[in-house]
Amino acid sequence: MPSSVMSTSNSVGGPQSPAAVSTIGLRKSYGDKTVLDGIDLNIPAGSVFALLGPNGAGKTTVVKILSTLITADGGQAQVAGHDVATSPDGVRAAIGVTGQFSAVDSLITGEENMLLMADLHHLSRRGGRQVAAELLERFDLTEAAKKPASTYSGGMKRRLDIAMTLVGSPRIIFLDEPTTGLDPRSRHSMWGIVRELVADGVTVFLTTQYLEEADELADRIAVLDGGKIAAEGTAEELKRLVPGGHVRLRFSDPAAYRSAASALREAGRDDEALALRIPSDGSQRELRSLLDRLDAAGMEADELTVHTPDLDDVFFALTGGTGRPNPTEEAAR
Repeated sequence: MPSSVMSTSNSVGGPQSPAAVSTIGLRKSYGDKTVLDGIDLNIPAGSVFALLGPNGAGKTTVVKILSTLITADGGQAQVAGHDVATSPDGVRAAIGVTGQFSAVDSLITGEENMLLMADLHHLSRRGGRQVAAELLERFDLTEAAKKPASTYSGGMKRRLDIAMTLVGSPRIIFLDEPTTGLDPRSRHSMWGIVRELVADGVTVFLTTQYLEEADELADRIAVLDGGKIAAEGTAEELKRLVPGGHVRLRFSDPAAYRSAASALREAGRDDEALALRIPSDGSQRELRSLLDRLDAAGMEADELTVHTPDLDDVFFALTGGTGRPNPTEEAAR
């Protein structure tokens, strides 16, 4: 993987700073099985990027390459401006990684876990204790700091894991299935932590089995299938890729309903509910066009609702229904 500076640019302001994470043609195989078949990514700093994919799609393999745990067979990748192949130390100094399997040592206390991480980052004794105390307080773990981590709940261990990751003040954090096995309350707490990280300017690269999680957190989402990026965009952009979106118009006046049905001949009719269903991607342009047509005909619906596919629909459509991600994805990698 030769070194290359990959940056974005525009015609007005000239070159911009490199993306937080960027890859071109990333490839990886295990034996005769191709796991990654030319992956291109460009992730702006200070954003949340979510990578979705079915079992064995290669999500964890991408994270391992970008965090320098394994090497790619081809292509280029930069993290925080450092080439992962030629400057792995620079990458490691800029990132934090939290996997689906916690790095917490359950035999020692939460505080001892934090201080051990501070030692690994070569912080002074005083500096390490200060950072540990601040992070334990931030993640609501001060009360449990002196207790063995084995007594922590799953949510507490995950918070401690992320707190340990932050000891080195990383600007880019890879969260590989961060809420796997957590109850809904702990999962929502973790979402709050992710939002706080981004508010502080941290870039978050997220892989998740929960489509709702990607929808809730990610600025951009990529769907990985068959070793390739099947689609990438915002959640709303991805939802518009899948057929089934429509606008529903409901009328209380039967005469107005019949007039609208005549004017909108492409609409599906529900005579009992006095409702029309017009195929639409839900975009502002299509909605404006529909409203203009109603205005031109002198008609006004009593209720207008937009229905778009959700990320579940997108996921199954783009991956051919090969199964939603789960917590054991690529555990053997």
